[in-house]
Amino acid sequence: MEEVYTDWVNLSTLCARLENMAEDMDKIWDVVVIGGGPSGMMAAGRAAELGMSVLLVEKNDALGKKLLITGGGRCNVTNGETDTRKLLEKYKENGKFLFSAFSQWSVQNTLDFFHSRNMPTKEENEKRIFPLSNTAQSVWDVLVDYIHQNNVTVLSNSPVIDILKEDGLVTEILLKNKNVVKAKNMVMATGGTSRPETGSTGDAYAWLRRLGHTVIDPEPSLVPVAVKDAWVKRLSGVSLTDIKITTFQNGAKQESKKGKILFTHVGVSGPTVLNMSKDIGELLKYGEVVMPLDLMPHLGYDQLNLKLQELLKDNPKKLFRKILPEIIPSSMASIVSELSGIDPESTGNEISREERLKLVKFLKAVPMEVDHLLGTDKAIITSGGVSLEEVDWKSMRSRLIPNLYLIGDVLNVDRPSGGYSLQLCWTTGYVAGTAAAEKL
Repeated sequence: MEEVYTDWVNLSTLCARLENMAEDMDKIWDVVVIGGGPSGMMAAGRAAELGMSVLLVEKNDALGKKLLITGGGRCNVTNGETDTRKLLEKYKENGKFLFSAFSQWSVQNTLDFFHSRNMPTKEENEKRIFPLSNTAQSVWDVLVDYIHQNNVTVLSNSPVIDILKEDGLVTEILLKNKNVVKAKNMVMATGGTSRPETGSTGDAYAWLRRLGHTVIDPEPSLVPVAVKDAWVKRLSGVSLTDIKITTFQNGAKQESKKGKILFTHVGVSGPTVLNMSKDIGELLKYGEVVMPLDLMPHLGYDQLNLKLQELLKDNPKKLFRKILPEIIPSSMASIVSELSGIDPESTGNEISREERLKLVKFLKAVPMEVDHLLGTDKAIITSGGVSLEEVDWKSMRSRLIPNLYLIGDVLNVDRPSGGYSLQLCWTTGYVAGTAAAEKL
């Protein structure tokens, strides 16, 4: 009898769930959010916090898949620049659009949001803010708890295939399983096209074009760079801090940045390289690009020459390969020794003036030639999306469709690496969630 009772309970529970699902399909939701990434979860949680009935529709079997892999799984939550005007300078020409939204939800608001929910943070180089736990799971936990506490209904495994409009308003979304979801207000949080394995496949762009929006075709924006030099691949997994990279084309200097780089099995990545990648991509359209590394940007040529002179003088019997790690990272020592053409078994007093001067030049410009940029599948973010002129930034509402809100990566907002992408998500998500609720 116990087995029969258990089966009856399971069947009863299943029937109840199916009944609830049927009711949910007939219901007209106050707010439907399409996309369960960081901006979507923030928007859904905020609208529900203000008393709205909210449905969060996600194509994957779980929320926040891309969030969990950001920052190498550590999640760069935001940037610690709390002066909004200074922060928006990093978004360049887009900053003029963002000010209204960021004045409503700033970096400080983001920090307060996570800190008040028992997620302490820490600040690293270039004001990058990470969870103290060093794991993106902490960020995910806060967001999921936020939407659950506010009774957001989550519909996972539910790809959207179209959005329907009537009398100038969006009214329904059509799911792949043929179900229809009805909404008074809709928030588009479907992301761009970077890391498509996480669900970011640019689905919304076709819908938005059909709805009348101008959509700029996406391109990889923050993306690793493949290089032709074989020695780079031998350093895969090695990171260097305080390195200067300069790009050249046809002998003309283009751009310089200083910071951290990461060697990969095909080339280089890391914050500094990512922030230069879009410009490198543009240069590649017109010819070859070289990007030599300055391993000692804090020293000029004369200063470095003097330092090497003293170092060799103080270590006359020490082998060159053992002297090098005293001035450059040990991971680079064998590469520099090999590429500079100086015998690694030479002692300090055996290295000639000509070799020393050659080494100075080499340390200030370790040669590296760009092959190509990696594709969208490896991009941290893509540029492209809805034209910013078509959005009311006080509310994130579409200027064409008054009950449609556009947030996060669906917008054509270029930004650098360093926490600026997620801050865009938190800000636009919060503003849209608030505006959609207040409209009702």
